[in-house]
Amino acid sequence: MNQTGNKSGGTYWGAVAEFDSAAAIYHAAEKVTAAGYARVDSHTPFPIHGMDRALRQGPSHLGWFVICAGATGIVAAQLMMWWMNEVDYRMVTSGKPPYTWPPTIPITFELMVLFSALTAVFGMFMLNRLPRHHHPIFEHSTFHRVTNDKFFLSIEAADPKFDRTQTVNFLRDLGGKNVELVADA
Repeated sequence: MNQTGNKSGGTYWGAVAEFDSAAAIYHAAEKVTAAGYARVDSHTPFPIHGMDRALRQGPSHLGWFVICAGATGIVAAQLMMWWMNEVDYRMVTSGKPPYTWPPTIPITFELMVLFSALTAVFGMFMLNRLPRHHHPIFEHSTFHRVTNDKFFLSIEAADPKFDRTQTVNFLRDLGGKNVELVADA
């Protein structure tokens, strides 16, 4: 049996430990990542300042997607209006040129905002792997308290350093309570 297997023939998703305070989970997160664990996450009732740094999580790439989508919206708007006014339905009115860029600014702005907003929403869903209506971590016996007053630290079994016994003991040594191995659904 490998390190992620359990007696029932299934596999474990990971180990989850409960902590009583924001300070306790913050220090535990620092120690877990210092020990070499990489697939670690915190689950807290409110954001904890510096937790991303403690978990060694890099910045989100969503901003780059949104900037690229905004630039695509600008180019698409300008190309669309140039094609409509200069090529597809060319009409000279009062001797003015069919296409000039200043009157196209409102439509260009609107398409930039539309492309950026849609990319932000759907990019967030994609990067967060949503929607996911059920997650194995919900099987932890006290995880339902995460939205009220408890703090949880999870280490995925997919982590190269994960070992059932050592990881659970390590989380207990850090002050974790209700440390449980969570079965993969």
